[in-house]
Amino acid sequence: MFALIVSLQVRPERREDFLKAAEEDGRGSREDEPGCLRFDVLEDEADPNHFFYYEVYRDEAAFKAHGEAPHYQVWRAAVESGVLAGPAHITRCQTRFPTDLDWR
Repeated sequence: MFALIVSLQVRPERREDFLKAAEEDGRGSREDEPGCLRFDVLEDEADPNHFFYYEVYRDEAAFKAHGEAPHYQVWRAAVESGVLAGPAHITRCQTRFPTDLDWR
């Protein structure tokens, strides 16, 4: 499995715009992408404008398909409109537990 942990710092005045786009992207990813196994949006308890995405895809191809999905375009438009206070920090991962077989 292929996973991402994405750290996002949001402009406080654009927090609600961010949350709408994040929900649209997360919901669409889970509901409309068979290759997306998990898409969590997490809020940092110490900073209400710091968020994390935890995304798990069957493989790199499923992740690439995510970037073409309509709900991702909503997210992309929000980023381009300036909801983020800086660049996203992305960590690419391979899952170890659950194992690949456990995800299926």
